[in-house]
Amino acid sequence: MSDQQPPPRWGPPHGVPPVAPHGVYEPPRAREVTASYRRWTVVLTWAAVVVAALMAFALVMSIVFLVWADQDTRNAAYGYLALVLWVGIAAAAPVLIAAVVTARDMRRRVREWSRAGNTPF
Repeated sequence: MSDQQPPPRWGPPHGVPPVAPHGVYEPPRAREVTASYRRWTVVLTWAAVVVAALMAFALVMSIVFLVWADQDTRNAAYGYLALVLWVGIAAAAPVLIAAVVTARDMRRRVREWSRAGNTPF
């Protein structure tokens, strides 16, 4: 057996909510919004816009390809290309939803931080 004692624990044990010095519960404070966080908010917002624009373009082109495939039997490959575009749209839909939801939450946090009187960096 070792004679060493375990190091003392700093702070409350896990699972115990933080308590103010006067004994009243205080919710944890949000971290500050840095310039990097603001930059990534803009990048993610524009990424969602670009993905949405590409999906809209793919939808329009798939309809155009279907019209071309329907006009002549020699252009039947355009119908398969339309199907490939639909698979791409279906694969990009969860990515678009994730980007939009995350960008919305990040923009809300930046707006609340600015509204609270904090100055941007």
